[in-house]
Amino acid sequence: MTDVQPLLGRTGAARIALIPPPVLTALNAGLIETVNLNEFLAIDLARLTAGVAAQIGLDPAHERLSDTLAMLGAFKPMKRHLHVARALYDLAASHPERDAIAHRLATHASDVARCWAAQWVMLSGLTLPNKLQAVRRFAADRHFGVREIAWMALRDELLGSLDEGLTLLQPWVLDADPNIRRFASEATRPRGVWCAQIEALKAEPWRALNLLEPLRADPSRYVQNSVANWLNDASKSQPQWVSEVCDRWLDESAAPQTRYLVRRAPRTLSKS
Repeated sequence: MTDVQPLLGRTGAARIALIPPPVLTALNAGLIETVNLNEFLAIDLARLTAGVAAQIGLDPAHERLSDTLAMLGAFKPMKRHLHVARALYDLAASHPERDAIAHRLATHASDVARCWAAQWVMLSGLTLPNKLQAVRRFAADRHFGVREIAWMALRDELLGSLDEGLTLLQPWVLDADPNIRRFASEATRPRGVWCAQIEALKAEPWRALNLLEPLRADPSRYVQNSVANWLNDASKSQPQWVSEVCDRWLDESAAPQTRYLVRRAPRTLSKS
């Protein structure tokens, strides 16, 4: 058994070429988590996929998986991971120990494997309330990358049922876990990053105001930045509304968290 303890707590390499071989070996074996984007991009996806498949109880040599790995080069990096997740999901669907396999993937030592588990939620036929319940563990994951995939996995679903989604996320902004609160903000950003824009919230951002109000003095900088980015997105199409919200929040709250958030929110307005 490889001792990965000396590799934990490391600082990620500034370039892929500088990643130490023992770190890369452990990443490809699914033994440790990535610590930055360079490590994520450096992973040998075919090797990691085969290893994870075997570790969770699936056949790493199955034709369905082999065909997927053979065509990964035709896709951009993030799309490759979705194809891997779908192949593993398909293999598990007919397996007699499907629930056990899903649990092993969701609790895997590799953050990349847990990202695939989060994407399984998107691929499932669950209703939106049940998908939100299922994705919650990934929204609260210890790894930043898994948390990002968690909200991206349900972005399209929330976009398609916007009013229902905003209502379902209302308890999330009151949760004790800042990661859960941040999920609600990040998943509904009008423009977002690496994802489809929500045209309805670009045109009418006030529809999500009840989601944002409880976060205006949030104690977590992680959440503050997300809400500021949300308002900055909205300012590109509804600048007057964003200005009014920021002014009102400053009038109603003397909290330093609110002042920080309001300073960051109108970045686009300040430039114009």
